[in-house]
This record gives sequence, structure tokens and C-alpha cells, in this order.
Amino acid sequence: MDYLTAITAFKPRSDQEAADQETMLAFIKNNPDDVLLRENKIAHLTSSALILNPSQDKLLMIYHNIYKSWSWTGGHADGEPDLLQVAIQEAREETGLKQVTTAADNIITLDILPVFGHVKNDQPVSAHLHLSVAYLLQASEDQPLTIKADENSGVRWIPISELANYVSEPHMQVVYNKILKSRSAYVNYESH
Repeated sequence: MDYLTAITAFKPRSDQEAADQETMLAFIKNNPDDVLLRENKIAHLTSSALILNPSQDKLLMIYHNIYKSWSWTGGHADGEPDLLQVAIQEAREETGLKQVTTAADNIITLDILPVFGHVKNDQPVSAHLHLSVAYLLQASEDQPLTIKADENSGVRWIPISELANYVSEPHMQVVYNKILKSRSAYVNYESH
């Protein structure tokens, strides 16, 4: 599904999500040529995922080199209009997973997330916003894991009950908690 259809169809579960959806749709309308590209230096679409194990008591997380925190997987759309496919591809690239499936067919959350100025590949990156579209994925714990050294320095299954001990970004802990609290309304139990 293309990003505009998916974002428009998203059903917000809070006033904040409704506000973020409205802002995203307005930004997309005003920036149709580059909203999928990081060349838009103000804001651009990204796609991320929380990856659950089949028993849904652990999350596969990466230790993000820039944010210095355990984090979900994800990345820039780089022109790809199917953000679910972006989330799946990023999950595979950042963790080494070979088999990953959707745990829910639809977007699980929309958020507008700040990115502070930083250096990547020896180049400065100015502060900007990620128009974050997130999904729930699932993978088995018995698959081999590998890091993607240019982006992360760790990959591990973290018990959901211990997540707060690993996430050092308070604003992201709020996002993860929101997703975990509402996941039962989205997960495709019949597909497992």
C-alpha cells in the first residue's frame, strides 16, 4: 500500500496521534516531490518497526550508534512509497534476520519525532523531523543475528518487562509503551 493511502487510512487512538496524522498529511500535500527523500532537510517520512517474538514477551532491538540507546529498527524511505516494505527491509538489514513477518497489517502508530543535529559518515546532519510510520513485525528467536556496524553496535532480544532498563531516550520509551499497550487491537493472531 502506498504511504498516502496508508497514512490517510490510519485510525488514531489519541488526540496526539490525530494531530500528528493531520500535520503529516498537510506536510505531504505541501511537499509531494521530496517527502520520501532525506534531501528534504526539514522533515521526511521514515518507517520503523517493533519486532516481537512469537510469544510476544520480547522485542528484538538494536543499539543505535547515533542515539546511544537500544532502539527499534527502521530508516528512511529513500523514495520507496511502500513504507511497510521499508520497515521489513530495515529490520532485515539492521538485525541479520532472514525471516520476518508482519504481526499486524496496518500502521501501528504515527509520530513526529525530533532528530538532533549529529555527524554521520563524517558529514554534519542538521536537526530535522522524522515523520515516523511504524509497524509491528514478528520473528523467531532462533535466527542468527548480526549487527550493521555503520548503524548499530548490538542486536538482542529484550524482555518487554525490562525495556525501560535499556531505552535511554525518554521520548522513545513513550512511543514504545504506546505501541505495546495497543498491540492487542492490531495483531493478527490467526496468522501465527
